[in-house]
Formats: sequence, structure tokens, C-alpha cells
Amino acid sequence: MDKARRWPAIAAAFTLLLGTALFALAQDKKAAPPEADKTQANFPLVKEFRIERGMSKQGQACIECHKVETPGLFADWAASRHAAANITCIDCHQAQEFDADVTKKHYKQYERSDNKWGTAEYRVPIAGVVTPKDCSRCHPDEVKQYSRSKHANTLEIIWKIDPWLNQGLNNATERTAGCYACHGTVLKTNDKGELETSTWPNVGVGRLNLDGSLGSCTSCHTRHRFSVMDARKPEACGQCHLGPDHPQMEIFTESKHGDIYAAFGKTYNWTAAPGTWTPGVDYRGPTCASCHMSGSGPVLGSHDVTERLSWELQAPLTVRPQDFAAFPAKTNWEVERKKMQSVCNQCHSATWTEDHYARIDAVVKNYNELYYKPAKALLDELYAKKLITEKPFFHTKFQWDFYELWHHEGRRARMGTAMMAPDYAWWHGFYECKKRLCELGEQAHHMLSTNTPAYTYDNFPGTGGDTTRPPELFGPKKP
Repeated sequence: MDKARRWPAIAAAFTLLLGTALFALAQDKKAAPPEADKTQANFPLVKEFRIERGMSKQGQACIECHKVETPGLFADWAASRHAAANITCIDCHQAQEFDADVTKKHYKQYERSDNKWGTAEYRVPIAGVVTPKDCSRCHPDEVKQYSRSKHANTLEIIWKIDPWLNQGLNNATERTAGCYACHGTVLKTNDKGELETSTWPNVGVGRLNLDGSLGSCTSCHTRHRFSVMDARKPEACGQCHLGPDHPQMEIFTESKHGDIYAAFGKTYNWTAAPGTWTPGVDYRGPTCASCHMSGSGPVLGSHDVTERLSWELQAPLTVRPQDFAAFPAKTNWEVERKKMQSVCNQCHSATWTEDHYARIDAVVKNYNELYYKPAKALLDELYAKKLITEKPFFHTKFQWDFYELWHHEGRRARMGTAMMAPDYAWWHGFYECKKRLCELGEQAHHMLSTNTPAYTYDNFPGTGGDTTRPPELFGPKKP
């Protein structure tokens, strides 16, 4: 064969070999895990589900020992979905020997003579505190969503904005019993390697754990059942969202949604699998979770409660979530509003939903313009004329009243409207705002017309809290 005829044959053979190789490569990629090809568009990750019914002898020892030592804990776990999937104590609590949160006290359980499971044969390092980082081994999406929420970051938020902490106006006892119970503590260990009593026990939503993760899944999914039913019911949220400053639990109870829940809640299918809980099928009226977290219609579920919000209703001046300086949301309020409206539209007409949101917007403007801004202008004028000193806050009646105008009455007016509780919107809200602003005006008029400084509460009780921001959150204090 001459050279002129040989080249086309060689080219054809090369093309055939290349095609065969590419085909084999493509088939190989199909067989490989999807993550092996990050460039392939619209190729869903394959989830592998495998339940192992066996367990290690150490895992069995945990179960057998706790069955005797803490039967209530064991019974809770035994009735859980975790138990049904053979997720045992050791799967959540096992740690590495060098981990900061290993409990030294637990090692003594392996030196017992009265319990055949309490011997060195079963010794394993255990962390008493189970953190979102631990949960992420099986629930990575939920933990990632939670980590970017206001819940997970609430400890940082209050240290940025709260005068009680920043000015030491409450003491360590009051903070531990109150503030940190919901917002979370910074977990620490003592010189014996055990958790400090000032930081533990705690299941605050913004708890800073020793492994660096934020939050506590057991704030809502209580130990050791970890029930989805538990977290779906409004009482889970009502552990923290109640009282004079954010009475969402009371507001929900007053609302039509709360009335339906009270009447029909026992008939709801609380145990439907995550992602399948459907309005009109599994429940008649929504709870906190079904509006703010659960999937509904085209809206996917999320553990980021910052989503679906179009106003920051708890702030002194109502702003959009991305404009909340202490923790700007990485969301677009218009996109998130459409998500929440889509949830509403599962049970309401589009007209009903749009008109409800128009009412919320009007209430926000009413509060901002007629109450908060005038009150803030009075306070700023008194500061400028040195009739009130800016710090310490709460040492004058005017400052206290100003704080309650937005922190108590103003929140109730806005939240009461958003969650359809007219008594909270008016009598506990705008009625009290009106009264408070008139009283602020009277106080300001007296001080300005007579050039008399405000009376100062010198004997202010319960002060002395540490004003150092937690270095674990904010880094070391700059000199």
C-alpha cells in the first residue's frame, strides 16, 4: 500500500480507537460516583442508604448499660427513628481521644465491678455533648442550612446589639439562667476536663460548642427521641418565643391558625417523613415549622429560619433582613417573600395572601414613622444636650421606656399583625406604643424646657456581668 492510500486507513483506525476509548470512558464515568465529574450539568448525586443491623461490642455495651443506669433515656431512644435505623449511642457520642469535648468522667464507667458492661473491654472516648458537627455526619444539608441561620448565630447577634451584655447591666447568674438558656452559652471545660457548670447544661440555639460548631439540634428535636413530631409542634418554638418581647407562642395561640391547631391538632399526621408533610393532607392549619421551615408546595424545606422573611420585625427600626447590620441575611427579601407567599397559597387565595402582606407593609411603615423615629429623635436630642448620658443605658426612665417601645410594644404590634393576632397588634402593641410615646414626650418636654437632666438610677441592682465579647466568637480582644 503506498503512502497516499495508507494515511486514510491509519486515520480511520485512529478515529475508531478514539471513539472506543471515549465510549469506555463515558461508561466508566456513569459507573463512578457522580462527584467524580463535577462538570456534568443536572446530574443528581446518588444517595446511598444502607442499614447495618450489627453493632460493635462497645455500642452494645452503651445500650445495655444505659438500659439500667438511665432507663428513661434508653426508652426514649428505643422508640426513636434512630433506633429503627440502628443508630445507637456510640454513633452520635463517640469521639477521638484528643477531642476537646471528651468527657473524662465517663472513663470511670469502665472501672466498675457491679456492671458487666462497665469494664475496660468496652472503653471508648465519649463526648457528652452532641453537636451539629456530629449530626452532620448523617444530616449534612440540614446542618449547613442551620449554620447560616439567625438561630445558629444568635449569640454573636446579641453580643453585637445588647446593652445588657455589652454594659454589664446583668450579672453572670442572670445571664446563665435567662439569656443563655435560649441564645446559648460558650461551652468551656475546667481544669479536670469536665464542662463548667456556668456553661452546661445548655441547649441554646446559638451555643458555641467545643468542636467549633454552632447551635444545638436538641433545642427543637429533644433528646433522645429526636422526634420530627416534637419539632413540628408550636410548643417547641414556644420554649423561647414567648413573653413580653417576642410572644410568638401567645400570638399563634390567639390566631386562627392556633385555634385550628387547638381544635384539630390531635388529628394531624405529625410523623410524616421529612419533605412529605403536606398541608390539607397531613395537617389542616399550619404551625411555626410549616410556615418557616417545612416544605410546602413548590417550596423546599429548610433549617434556616432566616429564609422566607421579608422584614426584620424584631429590630428597633424595621429593615429588610439583608439590611440588619448585626447579621445581614444573604438572601433577597423579594425572593424570600415569594417563597412564604407560596406557602400561604397552599391554603389561601393569592388575593388573600397579597392583601395580608399589604397590611404588614402598612403596619411596618406606621410603626417606623409614627413611633420609633419620633422616639429616637427625642432620645438623640436629649443625648446631644447632655440631659441623658448614653452609658450606662437603663439608668434613666426615658431610656428604659424607649427600649420597651421597640423591644416590647413595637415588636408585639408588628409580629401580631404578621401572624394575625389583632389583640397583640392593637391592645398589646400600638395601644401601648401610643401610650409609651406620649409619656416619652412628656419626660422630654420637662427636661428640655427646664434644662433638667434625667434622674439617674444609681442603685442599679444585679450588675457586674463580664463585658468582654467571647474571643471564641470575635477573636482576641485588640489592645
